[in-house]
Amino acid sequence: MAQLIDTPQLLIGEGWADYGLVDSGHGRKLERYGDYRFIRPEPQAMWAPRLSAWDAHGEFVPGSDEDGGGRWQFDRPVPREGWPLAWRGVRFTASCTPFRHLGFFPDMAPVWDWMGDHLPDRTDAQTLNLFGYTGVGTLALSRFGPVTHVDASKKSVAQARANAELAGLADRPVRWIIDDAAKFAAREVRRGRRYDGIILDPPKFGRGPEGEVWRLEEHLPGLIADCRNLLDGDSRFLFLTVYAVRMSSLAIGGLLAEACADLPGRIEHGDLAVREDGARDGAQDGQGRLLPTAIFARWTNPG
Repeated sequence: MAQLIDTPQLLIGEGWADYGLVDSGHGRKLERYGDYRFIRPEPQAMWAPRLSAWDAHGEFVPGSDEDGGGRWQFDRPVPREGWPLAWRGVRFTASCTPFRHLGFFPDMAPVWDWMGDHLPDRTDAQTLNLFGYTGVGTLALSRFGPVTHVDASKKSVAQARANAELAGLADRPVRWIIDDAAKFAAREVRRGRRYDGIILDPPKFGRGPEGEVWRLEEHLPGLIADCRNLLDGDSRFLFLTVYAVRMSSLAIGGLLAEACADLPGRIEHGDLAVREDGARDGAQDGQGRLLPTAIFARWTNPG
């Protein structure tokens, strides 16, 4: 029986050559994406910035309500078609999207490392990436075996395919699927499919390719139940991340504990966070501050 670990965990993303959290505070964050710097809203950065002034190529100015809207304002030219970045040999395109993102989620880097740690020396692992977005996680998983990448957005899947081409990984065994994630998972259960690992990053609210409505609090339990039915005692992991919700990680940890009660292993939950680049004035122990970005829950089977 999978054991629920009550104590929250912390997964910390450190900056790398093509990405870093430069500074944060007063509800915003300053990040570097290759040669470009951007300011974006970040409600959890409630402290004061360490730097006296921020120099950025552009800033995303949010709309008047907390649920969306806003626009980019640029002080210096930025390639509208995007520019290449890399993470551990996986190349992909970053760009300023209308939804304030830059085409990938850098705080997921420790999750991609963690998935690899649980598939050591595997080249035949069957994995599933639901809500796969632009495919950086999919490409990271593809070195361990076939990946099924599912996203409702044609544009996101097209960008994921383009990222595979850019990374020289277009020949990797990836199924690129445009579909509603919940409907796809339910069909996979009926087909009797199983996976060695599943990663899912559902939005708070979304629509499928045929107008299907997704509401996290309403539909997540059913999706998790289907994901459980795609796993067995030989599977290795399920990793769930949730952004921008008023919810404790213990809540989604409890959801996984209920769904995976008959499986071996353990359930953990906690926060994803990104560390600011280097040490600034006032930093403790020579390390930058940690900015929380999302909550997660994960089931792990050590085998």
